[in-house]
Amino acid sequence: MNQLQPPEDGYESRVRTRVVQLFRWSGLWAATCALMAIGPKFLWNGVLAFTLLAIGLNLCVGIRTIVANKRYFEELDDLQRKVHLNSLAITVGVAMIVGVPYSVMASYRLIPFHADASHLVVIMALTYGASNLYGTWRYR
Repeated sequence: MNQLQPPEDGYESRVRTRVVQLFRWSGLWAATCALMAIGPKFLWNGVLAFTLLAIGLNLCVGIRTIVANKRYFEELDDLQRKVHLNSLAITVGVAMIVGVPYSVMASYRLIPFHADASHLVVIMALTYGASNLYGTWRYR
């Protein structure tokens, strides 16, 4: 026997649409980051004009990703917004607490590898993801 699916309400549809848009823009931004990082060495042999174009493209797509993120937040209900804002607050705190000593250690060559901003981005992404999962679990 076929069971009918309940009709999707407008709120869930709007949030789903915003999530898909945010995912697409975030993926495109990650792709432009890769292009910006590997392009000068492997694709256009360090031609400055192409490197500057890749940087400009990354900045434009990054701005659009911020807009998509803002629109996503605007669609959330109050509890979801609270969870995300708490996650963002924790992420900013961790970035500052980890980033400043990391920079100082790199300046004085106290770490045996090249300090890269991508390391901090990974820490921020993991922090945001973990704190968001915890916040969602906490309020269920």
